Amino acid sequence: MNRHDFLRQLHRVYRPRNYLEIGVNDGRSLALSRVPSVAVDPAFRVVTDISCDVHLVKATSDAFFARKDPLLHLRNGRNPFRALARRDPLNVLGGDPKLELAFIDGMHLFEYALRDFMNVEKHARWSSVIVLDDMLPRDVDEAARDRHTDAWTGDVYKVATVLRRFRPDLTVIEVDTRPTGVALIFGADPDSTVLKNAYDEIIEEYVVPDPQNVPDELLVRKNAVQAEGLLEADFWPSLVRARNLRRPRSAYAPLRRRIEALTG
Repeated sequence: MNRHDFLRQLHRVYRPRNYLEIGVNDGRSLALSRVPSVAVDPAFRVVTDISCDVHLVKATSDAFFARKDPLLHLRNGRNPFRALARRDPLNVLGGDPKLELAFIDGMHLFEYALRDFMNVEKHARWSSVIVLDDMLPRDVDEAARDRHTDAWTGDVYKVATVLRRFRPDLTVIEVDTRPTGVALIFGADPDSTVLKNAYDEIIEEYVVPDPQNVPDELLVRKNAVQAEGLLEADFWPSLVRARNLRRPRSAYAPLRRRIEALTG
């Protein structure tokens, strides 16, 4: 399954009520959204029809998140769940909007992707779904920080390694999508400061010159789950229900076991 087909089906099974995209490019992934959305890219060139209420931001993601109220559009924009939002400020209308689905496909360098995750997590809940693109390079050249190939993932694959090491409270699932894989992160904690506190240490250790030491198991996608199996898993209705009812973080543990069961 290719990346866009996977994202299309993810919108269908998770049914997010808002959407954030970092790295718009030509707009093909943004075109899959049907809910209030924010899309950030310093040089987007949208050539695809967009069918959602979207705020397109021409800026770097760092500059976007440095704004006083970056997700203002999700609170004040047109929203098909407005009546629900009056009772539940999760999306809009009173209170800080919380992201439900986010897709990170920005600068293909580890430190940028890590900061994007950190910034997204600040505006998420444990029941949010955060997707990172280009997490399964097919060879060492494709994973280089200094681009010299047509297809390029850069070294963003390291984000999964860092999250598993420093944030074992998260669930990281790599998914075998074409061409270069994605990773889904569950269990976001906006109050966590672990990555912020360890950021300098992490950068010093993980930002290294080419060639990158890409693990063989990553290149052969040994631990990646099949996209179809993930999308057909039985935990999605429970996750959606927990999200919509704003269930406390204590509801994460049983769902986490069901999600991680997919990895064997």
